[in-house]
Amino acid sequence: MARENTTVLLAHGSGGSYSRRLIEEVFAKAFSNPLLAPLNDQAVFSLPAKKLAFTTDSYVVKPIFFPGGDIGKLSVCGTINDLAVGGAEPVYLSASFIIEEGLGMDELKRVVGSMAATARSAGVSIVTGDTKVVERGKGDKLFITTTGIGVVNGPELTPSNIRPGDAVIVSGTMGDHGVAIMTHREGIMMDAPVESDCAPLHTLTREIISAAPAGVRAMRDPTRGGLATVLNEFAASSGCSITIREDDLPVKEAVRGACEILGFDPLYLANEGKLVAVVSGEDAGKALSAMKAHPLGVDAAIIGFVTEAPKGKLLLETSIGNTRIIDMLSGEQLPRIC
Repeated sequence: MARENTTVLLAHGSGGSYSRRLIEEVFAKAFSNPLLAPLNDQAVFSLPAKKLAFTTDSYVVKPIFFPGGDIGKLSVCGTINDLAVGGAEPVYLSASFIIEEGLGMDELKRVVGSMAATARSAGVSIVTGDTKVVERGKGDKLFITTTGIGVVNGPELTPSNIRPGDAVIVSGTMGDHGVAIMTHREGIMMDAPVESDCAPLHTLTREIISAAPAGVRAMRDPTRGGLATVLNEFAASSGCSITIREDDLPVKEAVRGACEILGFDPLYLANEGKLVAVVSGEDAGKALSAMKAHPLGVDAAIIGFVTEAPKGKLLLETSIGNTRIIDMLSGEQLPRIC
């Protein structure tokens, strides 16, 4: 096999014939769809909607392959989830790649194939994108930026909707992604290895909204900064207080054990296939049942409630009966997590 076909070269980012070949043989082949096929500088399409959701995110996770996923799957799921927790049905994605010279072509194809498979299974099309190549030592294998567009047909979900009396529900165990990346990166052997929970959440959010269309106040996927950071943001934006119960928080024993050994708190660890929803007290049971009936919500639990005071604060009722304030994450607990 020719050298240019086994590793990525600077020439692949030149805009010339090597670039064209890379786009046609790697990206266009994997992401094949009618909107992408012309390979224009943009995708032109129509959406029969009055309200759209639009989001963008960059992914720099290290390593690019990890238990339960890779940077490609993560980039698609992450952008789908940012749309989904806003009540949107994801439709189209764009993908931009910054590739370090010398990345193995097989590695790149593996990542792109993972992206394509994840998008197809989610019913989403990657319709446009961009590729740049930087010199050896000027990147770290591969960075990806994805942008997504979704259609909003239901209620507008925002923390300003949160009211005293609402319930706080998580869709499953906390901290799986953070521990999976941390232990794999550092070569830590565990009796029960933890895999990333990386998954697209749009079908789960669809079921939650369908079960309680008037009761869902806000949803968020607790990625960087974890659950504690999201709930602090909810409390600050709503002007309410949120109290969660430590004993009700679902955490895998392997995750809890890793946190105890390494000094981490699962409240601050990243998740990539879980969400937190604030739902009216009257509809909390309906929302919880809808979550538990979905494959991505079998471990869902009501973990807390919203009150009027102390305004803008997140409180934790501990296992020993104390109550303490939980602040937002300060500094970087674990870099390059997503």
